[in-house]
Amino acid sequence: MKKITAVFLSGIMALALAGCGSSSAAAGDDSLRKIQDAGVIHIGLEGDWQPFSYHDESDTLVGYDVEVAKAVAEKLGVEADITEAPWDGLLTGLDTGVYDIVVNGVDVTEERQKAFDFSDPYAYDHVDLVTLADNTDITTFDDLKGRTSANSTGSTYAELGEQYGATVSNVPTLAETMELVLNGTVDATINADTSVQDYLKTTGETRLKVAAQTDDVTEYAIPMKKGSDSLREAVNDALKQLREDGTLAELSVKYFGADLTNK
Repeated sequence: MKKITAVFLSGIMALALAGCGSSSAAAGDDSLRKIQDAGVIHIGLEGDWQPFSYHDESDTLVGYDVEVAKAVAEKLGVEADITEAPWDGLLTGLDTGVYDIVVNGVDVTEERQKAFDFSDPYAYDHVDLVTLADNTDITTFDDLKGRTSANSTGSTYAELGEQYGATVSNVPTLAETMELVLNGTVDATINADTSVQDYLKTTGETRLKVAAQTDDVTEYAIPMKKGSDSLREAVNDALKQLREDGTLAELSVKYFGADLTNK
């Protein structure tokens, strides 16, 4: 796994947060205190999901989630220790304590809420169904029944494909799912509208189209271990500050081309 560490020195903020405490901390939750005592927050993300996290031409790790993660760490007054890993291992790493938080466009689902605590949403999106541009057989998600789809391993997109009756091939990256559609191996792929539009824009690919889009809004939030109330409160406070000072909106426009930080 690749690793990149961004250092932020905000001692005053750290002391303020430590001094304020919370009702959960008083009840024995030390998730925030441990991070502050260590002076570092361990963050997991993919690093291969543009525009959320990816490597630019100079091989620098950039993206919306990368900058949000660093900004949250700065508000907490600690270093942001960012580790890149495949999507299907991020939530497992969170559960086993490898990461304190995962900042990776994680959409909030009922199943995930049973296993993890989530911050307030920090961006909103839709889900796209992508096919070849000349495909006239698939115009809705219902048309996936009996078809084939390629999706990121362990993602909600793969689950969605299965729910609609598709036979799903699991592959690591968005680019690979698109390639499988382009070469005719599968009929379709499902992914976030932000990532699909970024892919079509940056590659100039005209052989693909968005055949359908969900009406429901996807909420992206930051998961952490269950019972991490003090950490969740601190992360929510950091996101609130970043929303109010315009940072979230600015980063959204920078990477998505529009402000997707409000529902």
